[in-house]
Amino acid sequence: MVKTNRFHVCATCIHFRVEKEKGRTIYRCHRLGYETKPTYQFNCWHPKEQVVQLMKKKGMEW
Repeated sequence: MVKTNRFHVCATCIHFRVEKEKGRTIYRCHRLGYETKPTYQFNCWHPKEQVVQLMKKKGMEW
């Protein structure tokens, strides 16, 4: 059985950035250097500190 982590998405990663460019919003992975979407998932995910704390509170491991 595959474990899923509901917190594991780009929007919760330390490398996720939101940029405004020519009147549009761009979501970008600062580490990888390309556009992404908040709901995408990659294996290089590193959660933000507040996400780590929430995961610990829910009994999940990081």
